[in-house]
Amino acid sequence: MVQTKEGQIRIPSGCAIAAIMDKRGRTFTGDDIIKSIALMHDRSNGLGGGFAAYGIYPEYRECFAFHVFYDSEAAKAATEEFLNAHYDIQMCGVIPTTPTKGIGKSPKIWRYFATPNRIKLDAFAYAEEEYTAQCVIKINDHIDGAYVFSSGKNMGAFKAVGYPEDVGEYYMLPSYKAYLWTAHGRFPTNTPGWWGGAHPFTLLDWSIVHNGEISSYDANRRYVEMFGYKCSLQTDTEVITYLFDLLVRKHGLSLETAATVLAAPDWDVIDKLCDVDKQRLTALRATYSGALVNGPFSVILGFNGGLVALNDRLKLRALMAAEDKDKYYFASEESAIRVVCPNPDRVWSVGGGEPVVLKIKGVSV
Repeated sequence: MVQTKEGQIRIPSGCAIAAIMDKRGRTFTGDDIIKSIALMHDRSNGLGGGFAAYGIYPEYRECFAFHVFYDSEAAKAATEEFLNAHYDIQMCGVIPTTPTKGIGKSPKIWRYFATPNRIKLDAFAYAEEEYTAQCVIKINDHIDGAYVFSSGKNMGAFKAVGYPEDVGEYYMLPSYKAYLWTAHGRFPTNTPGWWGGAHPFTLLDWSIVHNGEISSYDANRRYVEMFGYKCSLQTDTEVITYLFDLLVRKHGLSLETAATVLAAPDWDVIDKLCDVDKQRLTALRATYSGALVNGPFSVILGFNGGLVALNDRLKLRALMAAEDKDKYYFASEESAIRVVCPNPDRVWSVGGGEPVVLKIKGVSV
């Protein structure tokens, strides 16, 4: 028997993430983000790939765009009954795809452009974002075989079981134009590879792509579920999306502060800070102890108007960044940036626990 020796095989550090954002909100096709994530092919194993794209539905910018997987006609019928009772649907139909080698049997994939029913919304007595978030959680938790995997305005997630470059071809992403693209190639280690479990994970216009493992998942899940969220998609990454939604949208924290909560400094680091910073970080860690995320991770959070790039405080997963004249680039490997931007003006490594927060000029958040 031939024995494999150490160094003869490559074990990648799991998953690949990437993002490209135009500084001024000008839209561009999905070609470059597909090319970038495809260069990191060996970081994936074909069990999940996906993209989030912002600015792709300008003609329906006032509508929530629901992208939904259906396992059966019964699930579709139940979901449409629910949507029709709670929303005014402006347009709906199958999301266009093309037969692609590497993408197997798919669920039914539909999208709906809808505005909240005013009578239901007024009776609900909350903002339309909270109304929609609760509707999405209810569908995913109560309708068997239906999975709302995207629900923001003027944005959409596209994901499947397969390598990311195949997923991009399958959804014909070069035909879309967005001002921000994020991408993920999956290498699941302790969760199943299935269509709903591929990244990005979204709620409203938040989207998360993640490389790593959340060892604090159960504590984080229990924490967000106290506030009405339900983790139903069988992977640890889902909880990060809900944490950002809770901290920023519901509790009003800034993106920088929310990122600091998720990747908070160690206590011995806090003890060495000046009194003002020490008191602030001590209060955050005490107040949001259930939102502290442990384990190796690098994440990119997309939202309408910008992105956040964040590493765990020990920087156990790589995340590179670059700036060019018109765009920002992020990827798990510098080579994945240079393949689409060979000579950027600046290249740097995102620091551990040091969020990079970028907002687009002229795009309302």
